[in-house]
Amino acid sequence: MPIKPNRLQKGDTVGVIAPASPPNPENLKKSLLFLEELGLKVKIGQHVERLNGYLAGSDEERLQDVHDMFLDREIKAIFCACGGYGTGRIAAGIDFNIIKENPKIFWGYSDITFLHNAINQQTGLVTFHGPMLSSDIGKEDADPLTKQLFSQLFVPGDFTYTEDISPLTSIISGKARGQLAGGNLTLLCSTLGTRYEVDVKGKILLIEDINEEPRNVDRMLNQLLMSGKLREAAGIAVGDFNQCEPEREQSLTLDEVIDHYIALANVPAIKGFKIGHCSPNVSVPLGAYAVIDADEKKLAIESGVL
Repeated sequence: MPIKPNRLQKGDTVGVIAPASPPNPENLKKSLLFLEELGLKVKIGQHVERLNGYLAGSDEERLQDVHDMFLDREIKAIFCACGGYGTGRIAAGIDFNIIKENPKIFWGYSDITFLHNAINQQTGLVTFHGPMLSSDIGKEDADPLTKQLFSQLFVPGDFTYTEDISPLTSIISGKARGQLAGGNLTLLCSTLGTRYEVDVKGKILLIEDINEEPRNVDRMLNQLLMSGKLREAAGIAVGDFNQCEPEREQSLTLDEVIDHYIALANVPAIKGFKIGHCSPNVSVPLGAYAVIDADEKKLAIESGVL
């Protein structure tokens, strides 16, 4: 059974870390005001402002911030400042016993997918695929729904994604139940052949990505197919593929690529979820049980907190 972290309460202290790339300082400041408006106190990781090329400090520094925040009894949730690159570099150094003994809300997406996958596998902890503080919440045009869905951290309750949020398309009909797993397609493929290879057997696989031409998406979905992952899934939820249009005139469309591989997987599947590098960016708990109903075009997800 998945381990759910405790819900947040007003007055709680939450931590902010940058386990991948460095955040935009101004956007981060604005996002911290949002957390304070939620009634939370904020503690910044020791190395969040460090710069090391496209990384927010050295691997050792970013790893230390992960450990420190999980060990800090005062911290009730950990929010990632931004994605980018680099979480796969620190995964092997994580002491997962620290996380298992100190379960708490862990939130982020994109490059954070590698950590979601590793944490879910090694500890069973439900983590949250949600918008980044710097690159999403700190922007002037942050969508109200993106912000509103932070409420799921305070009040346990099931969430159902329907066409009230965005148009959805059923690709393969049917209904399936399983834990929600996945995230960024590029990062999921990067786990294959490693100790943290994504496990989707009997689960609802979520995929999303950004800045990948259809030919790149084709390559990655083919890799998931040949590794057995697509057919092992109980169902597939296709999130947002932002700026994934072809750059060349002769190309398959993104829909043609996705529909081809979903047909080969032949499991209940829906596309059109505003989950990923998009606005609104709908946050969901990975590891929580979900039901995908392609006939009714909805995804029902159990609460991610206690």
